[in-house]
Amino acid sequence: MNAVVAAVGLMLVLSLCRVNVVIAMVASALVGGMLGGLGMDGTLKAFNTGLGSGATVALSYAMLGAFAVAISKSGLAHALASKVLVMVGRSENKGGGMVKWILMALILAVSISSQNILPIHIAFIPLLIPPLLYVLTRLQIDRRLIACVMTFGLVTPYMFLPVGFGTIFLNDILLANVAKAGVDISGISITHAMAIPALGMVCGLAIASFSYRRKRVYDLARLEQAEHVEASYNPKSLLMAGVAVAVAFSVQLWLDSMIIGALAGFLVFSASGVVRWKESDDLFTEGMKMMAAIGFIMITAQGFAEVMTATGQVKSLVDASADWIGHSKAVGAFLMLLVGLLVTMGIGSSFSTVPIIAAIFVPLSVQLGFSPLAIVTLIGTAGALGDAGSPASDSTLGPTAGLNVDGQHNHIWDTVVPTFLHYNLPLMVFGWVAAMVL
Repeated sequence: MNAVVAAVGLMLVLSLCRVNVVIAMVASALVGGMLGGLGMDGTLKAFNTGLGSGATVALSYAMLGAFAVAISKSGLAHALASKVLVMVGRSENKGGGMVKWILMALILAVSISSQNILPIHIAFIPLLIPPLLYVLTRLQIDRRLIACVMTFGLVTPYMFLPVGFGTIFLNDILLANVAKAGVDISGISITHAMAIPALGMVCGLAIASFSYRRKRVYDLARLEQAEHVEASYNPKSLLMAGVAVAVAFSVQLWLDSMIIGALAGFLVFSASGVVRWKESDDLFTEGMKMMAAIGFIMITAQGFAEVMTATGQVKSLVDASADWIGHSKAVGAFLMLLVGLLVTMGIGSSFSTVPIIAAIFVPLSVQLGFSPLAIVTLIGTAGALGDAGSPASDSTLGPTAGLNVDGQHNHIWDTVVPTFLHYNLPLMVFGWVAAMVL
């Protein structure tokens, strides 16, 4: 049995059985490495090598967690809640519905903007979502819907719009690898190629809005305890919160470092007196603890991905699928998308999947008679598949980091499973249709 399929399958089964994601990935990496012929020593060596790759992102999230706690300390959460309660006139049944969709639109707009207009990726989540949780909890909005909204905003822009991170994925990776494999890409409109798959994501978001439309009750006391937000706030603290967020974003864009950006924002709070110097150590530690679980998952995911790569069986999986396809375009399109899904769910990165699958699947697609436009669509969709719904992907870990600050949002069942069902399944269907009609 292919080591990658076995390892990814075991990871998903263990995760769905509520085994801790870190334990599930470590166990699956060991099984995959042994099946891939690395032996125990080789598996551990590859795993340890990969751990270093995730350290930067994990530290970034720890710093952002400390910054998020400082934002909460400023009273921003209660300020937002008060404004919303005024809007709904103390009758959430009366006006809560409109406010709910205004908030969803705000989160969606920020998520999309984080990929292009303000390319900070998932860094906005620990800063924006924890302060909004008080409002969202009062309105009893299902956090699974919020997770789906954020994941849509994190994935769809880069797979459709050649701006920001989309420029890297669509132009520098997708088109470059398709051209490298021997296909003439001159005259191809990348937005035309990815339009139908992007519609699949839109369809998934619409379905999620229906699936999670009902109210869901969360314990407000647990949220207040976790956030440690004081009921009182003053204009100075709110002003400094805005300044700190602006400084954090500006520094991150300037230096391309989430770590330094979050540190700069935290220092603004400390210097302004919103966070007292004698409290700063405790708040900093508390924030890092809040993001510790996500950080460990990110680090472990890199180790898992390194083991999968070291086995050499990712390429074997791609080669084997080429043998299974035969001469059927319909079967070929389906299997290529399925392999892309498996690879991305294991590695956790669409950007890393395309180069792996393009070398084999592009020549195969040419042999099956797919047009250049259809080939770009097929490889692009196969790469994007699995980003939503992977336990190890930034697109699921980010939303969980923001939504689970009070321990009331499960990574697997409240983020991974909802995003997998609502995005990967429609993307498979729309991607297959696109490959067949273009």
